[in-house]
Amino acid sequence: MILRRRIAAECLGTAMLLAIVIGSGIMGERLAGGNTGIALLGNTLATGAGLIVLIHMFGPISGAHFNPAVTLVALLRRQMRPRVALLYVVAQVAGAILGVWAAHAMFAEPILQLSSKARDGLPQGLSEGIATFGLIGTILSMERHRFDFTPVAVGLYIVAAYWFTASTSFANPAVTVARALSDTFAGIAPHSAPLFVAGQLAGAFAALGFFSWLLKEEVAA
Repeated sequence: MILRRRIAAECLGTAMLLAIVIGSGIMGERLAGGNTGIALLGNTLATGAGLIVLIHMFGPISGAHFNPAVTLVALLRRQMRPRVALLYVVAQVAGAILGVWAAHAMFAEPILQLSSKARDGLPQGLSEGIATFGLIGTILSMERHRFDFTPVAVGLYIVAAYWFTASTSFANPAVTVARALSDTFAGIAPHSAPLFVAGQLAGAFAALGFFSWLLKEEVAA
């Protein structure tokens, strides 16, 4: 029963996150009058604020991963069993897709879509690697030093990463897959998604290696 609740929390939390990302992108674009910067600002603030709330809501139940890269790091750190990690990832991807469809429904958009928004080139993949490296580093650092500040730290980092990365910081394979199913402001063309996911996984592995070393407790001689 406890595992079911954890999986449900991951699914619903990721769905709500994607509803925020896609919905605020649609709203921002409709209200910005063609000003892409204003649309992105609205998308950014909604996503960051939503993340803070969602992590507070679901963190005590499932850890509020909402992200296969975060789950992979937890698995490699032996904080969860492989079967549970797999269930988390399935729940995250399913929830992300449901969240996209919910946003489409709220804004009277066609439910089933494929994005035509290309986000190609190595700088985009590098951006995703750096964005995910920073996200995982934020989570590991907060776990070590300021666990109670994690929701705020993650939300603020994502707000910043929206603006300092060329890719606007997806930093999440489930988010990438789901956003490929939305031909709206926050979408990504399906052919661009593999490079993003590769960058995200590379960033996660790099962050795990570096921050495991950086935050390692020294044994007194």
